Amino acid sequence: MPVVIFLLITAITALSVYAIERGERRREQAQLNETAQVIASSLDRRVNTSGSYLIAGAALITTLDRVPADLFRRFATELRLDADYRGAEGIGWAPIVPSGQIGSFERMVQADTGEPFRITPRPEAGSNFAVPVTFLEPMSERNARAIGFDMYSEAVRRSAMQKAIETGRPTASGRIVLVQEGQGRDSGFIIYMPVFEPGTRDELIRGFVYGPFNSQVFLDSVLTRELVGQRGVRLYDGEPVAANLVAAHAPARRTGRVTRIEVDLADRPMTVEVESARGDALSLLSMITLLFGIAVASLSMLVARLLTQQAHEDQAALDFYAEQNSIRNSLTRELNHRVKNTLANVLSIVALTRRRAHSLEDFASGLDGRIRALSATHDLLTQSEWGTTPLRAVLEAELAPYANSAESILKLDGPEVDLAPNDALSFGLAIHELATNASKYGSLSVEGGQLDVTWHQLRENLVEVLWQERGGPTVASERPRGFGTELIEKIVAHELKHPVELDFAPQGVRCVLRVPVRKPTEFRMRARNRPTGVQAREAGATSRG
Repeated sequence: MPVVIFLLITAITALSVYAIERGERRREQAQLNETAQVIASSLDRRVNTSGSYLIAGAALITTLDRVPADLFRRFATELRLDADYRGAEGIGWAPIVPSGQIGSFERMVQADTGEPFRITPRPEAGSNFAVPVTFLEPMSERNARAIGFDMYSEAVRRSAMQKAIETGRPTASGRIVLVQEGQGRDSGFIIYMPVFEPGTRDELIRGFVYGPFNSQVFLDSVLTRELVGQRGVRLYDGEPVAANLVAAHAPARRTGRVTRIEVDLADRPMTVEVESARGDALSLLSMITLLFGIAVASLSMLVARLLTQQAHEDQAALDFYAEQNSIRNSLTRELNHRVKNTLANVLSIVALTRRRAHSLEDFASGLDGRIRALSATHDLLTQSEWGTTPLRAVLEAELAPYANSAESILKLDGPEVDLAPNDALSFGLAIHELATNASKYGSLSVEGGQLDVTWHQLRENLVEVLWQERGGPTVASERPRGFGTELIEKIVAHELKHPVELDFAPQGVRCVLRVPVRKPTEFRMRARNRPTGVQAREAGATSRG
């Protein structure tokens, strides 16, 4: 349940983040579209403004037979180029000069301006004329580099001039490098406005009024921090491919989400591309929602976990108490049964002892020893909480009075074997009788006597114990059967469910006992049980063997 709650809240959080991100991306896309539209409109407006100046200049020159330098300079000054003309290098005049008049034209311009003037490059053999840059205002050191350049000698410029002649209106060239850039490689373009002889538009062209533009400055002139921010803006000459890039305002990083708008700038198709500044990272609102959702999911899972654990502990406690009640009832029945068995054993011992006793003192002595043997084994069982009792411990408890005697040698040898409670009682009683007999008549009754008790497992569920006396008095071949013999051969053999081999050989008594080795589940009423979260005592009890 805690995991289900966590996953449910996490799923809701994920859906919320998805919805927020979807809205953010739509809003960003709308802003990109708006930004691209504003930039395209601003560029178009600046080109139209430049075109208006060029048209005005063409109208003025049409009325003149010759264009003096002072007049063109005064015309450019009176235009008062304002902020809307930013990005342009100025306004210029480039007349059509026939190949045969190039020399005289150079001398005329030099005399008019007072500056050296030479047309470069010279028209090729097959060319009939040149279109040199004659005037370019404002005349700066930068613009002076372009004076005398034959624009008709370069293919891109030539194509734009021919198109301007065909349309009769301002026409932009393709991507070029302006002559005034010198060694620079910044991209630029030129807008040409053709000037015809009055009334002979289709027959005689006098030249071109033109405006050169640095593409990067032209693009930057319409960009503001408020408009662009961290977004990327790129201007392409035609299709938006890397080879056509003419100017760019790069974003902090590439995101791949762009909006493109095509715009005609002076009859030249160009593409404005605006790129989002947002990467793949989540927005602030999404991050807050995500963190809050994870926190709520984790807290809910923790609370649910605690409640579930408490419920499990409570159920375990109830089960434990129910089990304890059942065990208590079973223990009561078991106690009654064990008391009856013990009393029955005591009564049997009393009856046999009475029949074999010759005097009250013999009766009391025999009864006392046998009762003490039962008590010693009971003490071992009590220490083990009536669980399994080591066979060696039973032997040591019954033979303890003889183990410290210097007059006899006692040897115990065998593997670790655990006995069930009832089997331990019966086995302990048999050992007591054998030890009592040995101390009175056998190897434990004389100095130098030896007793070997060895055992080994015949199989997994049965152990064989060998009692062998040596060095004691010679055992008579014919002797009356005593209480101990009957106790061992009848009561003990019955309790252990295996016959007892008791041999009174002349060299010493030999007894073979076979004791069952049972699994704990066959006699333990319950295993130790400590339910989670409940401090319960370990309890153990045994059922009948």
